[in-house]
Amino acid sequence: MKFLVFIAPNNYKDETLSIVRMFFDRWGVQYAISSYSTKPCVGMHGATVNSDINTAKVSAADYDGVVLVDGKGVDDYKLFEYRPLLDLILHFNESKKLVCAVDSAIKVVARANIIKGRNIATPQDEEAKRVVRLFHGTPTDKSIEISGNVVTIRSSQNMEGSMQELLKHIGVL
Repeated sequence: MKFLVFIAPNNYKDETLSIVRMFFDRWGVQYAISSYSTKPCVGMHGATVNSDINTAKVSAADYDGVVLVDGKGVDDYKLFEYRPLLDLILHFNESKKLVCAVDSAIKVVARANIIKGRNIATPQDEEAKRVVRLFHGTPTDKSIEISGNVVTIRSSQNMEGSMQELLKHIGVL
């Protein structure tokens, strides 16, 4: 099992990435960190991570799924409008591979137009709720929603519990 973990070039949420990495490492899930930056990516709290692969060079065929990490960088870089990222998410979805988005990154999944008719664990901010409704998803207040191959995590507040649910869903736990 191998996953792509996508982060914004700057202002990704350090703690979300740390928890995802910790759970993947603990349970032997391979992963590659990806971003569109060739420079070290800097988190909201100063953690620095080098991207293993530039997202422009990613093929969905090489991974079992993708996890999109939240943070202010999603909005700072308007990743929800970046067509190459939206197309990549679409390819993961068309290949029936897992697409997981945390908090603000849910807007990217929504704008990739893959949430129609799905329950989406929607962040509390009104913009995220509006985008989910606009793309015909059903907003919920649950902390995690698993709808086919699309997993949405409302907030990084309970990432440990959400990661356990994700790992159960993919058959690792």
